[in-house]
Amino acid sequence: MAKTSSMYIRIDPEIKTEVEKIYKRYGMSLTDAINIFIYQSRNVGGLPFDLRPETRVDRLMPEIKSSAMGLRGKYKDILSTDMFMIQKQREKELEE
Repeated sequence: MAKTSSMYIRIDPEIKTEVEKIYKRYGMSLTDAINIFIYQSRNVGGLPFDLRPETRVDRLMPEIKSSAMGLRGKYKDILSTDMFMIQKQREKELEE
């Protein structure tokens, strides 16, 4: 399908420069990135990313993983179960 429509937006020049550098690393222009955003919005029927604040589990995950690395021996199986339960809780929160 031919691109026949134009869109004009106002954006902070510094931010524009920063994101152009980011997209250039992927071989894309800012226009390409905006088109991808728009197409993906259409594909998912909304914003193509989650706007919900991070969950408590997300904030604690680095601490949990750090603690997990220090545990050995008989606690290893319990730890695996706990990590599984944390992941299940996180999935449940994301569904709500």
